[in-house]
Amino acid sequence: MAARRVVLVIPVRNGEPFLERMLPALRAQSLQPDEILVIDSASRDQSVARWRAFGARVVEIDAATFNHGGTRGWASTLVEADVLIYMTQDAIPVPPDALARLVAGLYAADDIGLAYGRQLPHPEAGVLARHARAFNYPVQGRVKRLADAGELGIKTCFTSDAFCAYRMDALVAVGGFPQDVIGSEDAHVAGRMLLDGYAVNYVADAQAWHSHDYSIAEEFRRYFDIGVFYSRERWIAERFGRAGGEGGRFVRSELAALRRERQWMRVPGALLRSAAKLLGYRLGHLERRLPLAVKRRVSMFPGYWRQQ
Repeated sequence: MAARRVVLVIPVRNGEPFLERMLPALRAQSLQPDEILVIDSASRDQSVARWRAFGARVVEIDAATFNHGGTRGWASTLVEADVLIYMTQDAIPVPPDALARLVAGLYAADDIGLAYGRQLPHPEAGVLARHARAFNYPVQGRVKRLADAGELGIKTCFTSDAFCAYRMDALVAVGGFPQDVIGSEDAHVAGRMLLDGYAVNYVADAQAWHSHDYSIAEEFRRYFDIGVFYSRERWIAERFGRAGGEGGRFVRSELAALRRERQWMRVPGALLRSAAKLLGYRLGHLERRLPLAVKRRVSMFPGYWRQQ
């Protein structure tokens, strides 16, 4: 069998602070990509120069043209690959075989179309960020197929292209990345793959540091965007279930985590954070009734609304 050509794609914007960890982590990987493609959205720091010095191919774009789905899809047309690994600039592969394990998981069964790794909290992450990673990325891996939707619901198509590998032929077969979504393009692709007979593999032993300590305002904005996505992509809820029940389970789990760590003083803030998420999500579902100027103001991705 001919060797599979593996290409790593990383969208970047002012990501130089992460390079002190990212570049040594990539250099240490036992599986070295045949090509690293960096799509830079008009960075004002030294990201472009440092990536080029590292040996990456850098394509610069106008930041106003960036779209989470469209840009990733366009990037896939710029390369020849059997395997596309997508990462974000702040996802740092941890063990030296993280990429190798991710690609191995992609070929663990003939029907697997994508594999995503386990995201661990950054060492400096706070208690809430640590809990979010433990909730969404358990210790045990699992291959998910459409038949699992009755058990897993919306989690069936959960994935993350912060650290994810796609078989190019499977990605092409389902039409590639969506061209116009505010985010959650990874769930969109996973859902279409599952409906088309492919499987999604959560590879728990392929690990990367990736977490965020969002403020309450940022959580509101992020969940507004999530609400917009699911309002527009209603087929996901129809085929896999709604996200509401999962949200309630997350809140209960988060409060339990605070109790375990005796972080009693943070409980009111956690409840306020959950209320902000719910409000943002519900408002996102109503976005068609909102003026464009309001949507730009409350969204975490205002550039998307400028494109509209």
